[in-house]
Amino acid sequence: MGILSGNPKEEPLHYGEVFHIWSSNLIRNGKIAAYQTMLNHAGDEDLKKLLKEAIELAQQEKKEIEALLKENGVGLPPASPEPPEACLEEIPVGARIPDPAIAATLSADIAAGLVTCSQIIGQSIREDVAMMYGQFHIQKAQLGAKVLRLNKEKGWLIPPSLHLHKNHEC
Repeated sequence: MGILSGNPKEEPLHYGEVFHIWSSNLIRNGKIAAYQTMLNHAGDEDLKKLLKEAIELAQQEKKEIEALLKENGVGLPPASPEPPEACLEEIPVGARIPDPAIAATLSADIAAGLVTCSQIIGQSIREDVAMMYGQFHIQKAQLGAKVLRLNKEKGWLIPPSLHLHKNHEC
């Protein structure tokens, strides 16, 4: 098999892998800062716990991705500075992000992250890259299930039109 045989970590990344790995980390950097800001706006304690979990997960993924990029001689994307902590009561009511909107944003971000992980897995020729993003996918799916449960419990979920199948007996 030539250059693509043996230890995957010794195989070169192809340009598509580099672009998608680098881009996913750039987006992740932005999400970390956004979730830290949303944490300032959140009032619900359960939502705060999930935001903290999302931040920790993103920071762990970032660490792994940055190690991979550095090992392969790729420069790192810029990171947003950590926003300052704010007291919820000091944020004017009209300027606050409501808890249902925060939860909806978190849900949408997780869904987009699942698609991105799947795309990178499908485009990877290095097994270690595919496995790493496979692990990210599993962790995001688990977090997504928790956020879905929270949205249902709090009454924040706005479902699309529901298909109710009724058996009509004539």
